[in-house]
Amino acid sequence: MATAKPKKKNPRLASGRKRVRQDVKLNAANTSLRSKYRTAVKNVEKAVLTGDKTKATEMFAKAQSIVDAVADKGIFHKNKAARDKSRLSAKVKALALKVEEPKAA
Repeated sequence: MATAKPKKKNPRLASGRKRVRQDVKLNAANTSLRSKYRTAVKNVEKAVLTGDKTKATEMFAKAQSIVDAVADKGIFHKNKAARDKSRLSAKVKALALKVEEPKAA
């Protein structure tokens, strides 16, 4: 699936070489944070699918802070972060209602 990218030429100017070094570091940091974001979202969705209300709410609280941190750093747009938090919140709330209904009946 992954295709090999053609190797880029090294920049001649020192400022260009420094920029490349900085880009590599920044790319690694952004990739790590993006992965952390996706993992947090998946963990909440898994907890919702299993029907575990307490775990879902706990994971949602952790996911919220991760989503906010990633949005603040500009890796994802703030509106995307807000949209994702809203959707996760709706799923967790729906799970809470679904779990509580049979007990009341």
